[in-house]
Amino acid sequence: MNISGNTILITGGGSGIGKALATRFLDRGNEVIVCGRRKDVLDQLVSEHPQIRTRVCDISLRKEREALVKWSITEFPSLNVLVNNAGIQKRIDLTQSDDLQDIESEITINLQAPIRLCQLLQRHFVTQDAAAFVNVTSGLSFVPLANVPVYCATKAALHSFTLSLRWQLRETSVEVIEIIPPAVDTDLQAPGLHKFGVDVDEFADHVFAELEKGESEIAYGTALAASRASREELNEIYERMNGAFH
Repeated sequence: MNISGNTILITGGGSGIGKALATRFLDRGNEVIVCGRRKDVLDQLVSEHPQIRTRVCDISLRKEREALVKWSITEFPSLNVLVNNAGIQKRIDLTQSDDLQDIESEITINLQAPIRLCQLLQRHFVTQDAAAFVNVTSGLSFVPLANVPVYCATKAALHSFTLSLRWQLRETSVEVIEIIPPAVDTDLQAPGLHKFGVDVDEFADHVFAELEKGESEIAYGTALAASRASREELNEIYERMNGAFH
């Protein structure tokens, strides 16, 4: 993937990993569009980086996803990169709750929305000289953390979808790239609840170094170890990681 000269749409790009990627793409001479649910967060992003275009959008809603794609193609006909970054993570004890709301929202935002956005944009992308879908999954795609079971399942599914999409688009001008973060110090679960893990700037710098090399699967730290592990190693990681949370 060329890391300059693109028109890039980033979902959930107002904070965390999405914001770190957005600002780096901007610094490298790309036109950057960011969507998110929180207008105040998007307004703050624009106050810091006036060149970034934003749109308030709840990608969990079908009509808003479709409107986002229509608006993006109309306003930015050179759009050629989608970064599926938006995601939520809920701590769910499946033995104590049968509430479907949190489960359905995670599945919709983390999996259904990125699949549908890729589907809606692929016809436009194949008309571009070069284009890319960039899906942000997780090291938890490979070894789940049991207290966030639905999140892990959606990320494993998105990893699988990414492999299939790459195969189906292999004879087109569209690249399919997977970014696989470890735990990163962001507000993923909620502000103040995810204050651990790798520094977000450290991770984003690594991503861009790998993008410059032309890598199609980019992992870091514990996520790199998990994505390359044998079955026996995965079992060991699983026991150690989940034991630490009990």
